[in-house]
Amino acid sequence: MTTQQLYEQIQQKQSFLCIGLDTDMNRIPEHLLQTEDPIFEFNKAIIDATHDLAVSYKPNTAFYEAHGLKGWHSLEKTINYLNQKHPEVFTIADAKRGDIGNTSAMYAKAFLQDMSFDSVTVAPYMGKDSVSPFLAVKNKFTILLALTSNEGAFDFQTQQVGNEELYKKVIKTSQTWESSENLMYVVGATKAEFFKEIREITPHSFLLVPGVGAQGGSLQDVCKYGMNDKVGLLVNSSRGIIYASQGEDFAPAARAAAQKLQQQMAKLLHV
Repeated sequence: MTTQQLYEQIQQKQSFLCIGLDTDMNRIPEHLLQTEDPIFEFNKAIIDATHDLAVSYKPNTAFYEAHGLKGWHSLEKTINYLNQKHPEVFTIADAKRGDIGNTSAMYAKAFLQDMSFDSVTVAPYMGKDSVSPFLAVKNKFTILLALTSNEGAFDFQTQQVGNEELYKKVIKTSQTWESSENLMYVVGATKAEFFKEIREITPHSFLLVPGVGAQGGSLQDVCKYGMNDKVGLLVNSSRGIIYASQGEDFAPAARAAAQKLQQQMAKLLHV
């Protein structure tokens, strides 16, 4: 997957929607709990119902790790299904890893090579040597946490370091690293007013944008300040789509919720 291929998918589907597969056993429809692998069956149904509307899927690995080996098996089946049935979509391991170099190298191997995700989210606060092993994997992307959508983001990320906020320093510094062309950044939709300044620092990078929908972020504001000439946005919705219904109609309900967002995106692509 290249950014050009991703852009072509956006144009073809008239969508820059990323669907978060934050699959919670407590919210899976009851009839699926009788299956051998409820998490995978749920994911598969969501993917089958929405793959023509989404350009990306983002499993949050915590929802799989919580179930031990069985959960990892569900995650592996999910990424294999995506890679085999829908290789055109951009896959994101939302793992938020980041550790000393040799540990990061193992994380990079696990997600980008062994499981064949196109990208992985990484916490950059241990610095260059904790991110470099991810960037060293060819034809893959590293998505750095820059300015997140949670309330606690203001505890550290927006604090002044010298004459600029910490999140700006993170983005600027990362742009000097080897293979920085393979960087993307997480920027929360609930911080839409910051997108203009972020685009001044990194005009061409793709931004992964959580917080639209359940967290109250505005799609229109995100696009107004964050879109570039190649769109440059992957707007994520998780709960608002995958839990649109908890009944047996969960997959058609997810499709309807995804289509509503996709139609809004199609309009914004032509503004």
